[in-house]
Amino acid sequence: MTLNTRFYRLTMLHRQLDDALRHENRRRGADPFRLLRLKTLKLAVRNRLARLSRPPALAT
Repeated sequence: MTLNTRFYRLTMLHRQLDDALRHENRRRGADPFRLLRLKTLKLAVRNRLARLSRPPALAT
C-alpha cells in the first residue's frame, strides 16, 4: 500500500467518523459512551495522518 493510498483511506475514515459524531450529537438521548468512542477513534486517525505527513527523520 502506497503512502497516497494510506493517506486517502485515513482521510476518508476521519470524514466518516466526523459524520457519525455529528449524527450522534443531533440525536435525542445521544449515547455518551458512543460519543467518547467516536472522538477517541477520530483523534487516533488524526494522529496517524499527522505522522504520515511528517518528513522522515535524518539518520546520523
